[in-house]
Amino acid sequence: TTEMLDPPFLPFCILLGCLGFVCVAFVSAWCQHWRGGFALDGSAQTFNWHPVLMVTGMVVLYGAAALVYRLPVTWSGPKLPWKVLHSTLALAAFVLAVLGLAAVFRFHNDHGTPNMYSLHSWLGLVTVLLFSCQWLAGFSAFLLPWAPAWLRALYKPVHVFFGSTILLLSVASCVSGINEKLFFSLKNGTMEYKRLPAEAVFANTLGLLLLLFGLLVLGALARPSWKRPDADSADSCQ
Repeated sequence: TTEMLDPPFLPFCILLGCLGFVCVAFVSAWCQHWRGGFALDGSAQTFNWHPVLMVTGMVVLYGAAALVYRLPVTWSGPKLPWKVLHSTLALAAFVLAVLGLAAVFRFHNDHGTPNMYSLHSWLGLVTVLLFSCQWLAGFSAFLLPWAPAWLRALYKPVHVFFGSTILLLSVASCVSGINEKLFFSLKNGTMEYKRLPAEAVFANTLGLLLLLFGLLVLGALARPSWKRPDADSADSCQ
């Protein structure tokens, strides 16, 4: 009965991929349609790169990196290629996050806006810093040949815990950033945020989609039947 209730991973993965695409499409459409599009000149359009890059990198790409080892094709054979894919996706997410931070700092500095004063900014920077430490530690422990098996076994639960924690923090950062942007943008407009204009409904929906994406990734990571059966076998010592 348990096996009958256990959904296959690949259809779930396709569904999650579609949801990730929708999240990126939503944040891009929000910035293009309501926030004036994109530029690289330090204007408000430069800021618009920030939410797009953060959602794409720290939520969608990071979520994809986290689920690499849940693919059944990774359960047999050498683990090294999948380690490389996992670390490459995570590195791509980190690069996008750094570019997203550069966009918001450029906008703030060009307009005399103070940096790092809001809860959103604190949470976002802590998330990116934790992510950088997580990537460096994972690369050192699992990809470089110097680490002994006992050290990898000791560090692995820590790596898994912080992986899920960073995804949660990423989603929280994005949701708080969406809310903060709406408060700033719609407080003096033709229709205030509290009156729920179309932009507010659209951006609130984006926040819920990001939350759903994060919860589904965490659910997939926690599901025992979707975990690599030989997680600590000898091939992990390559």
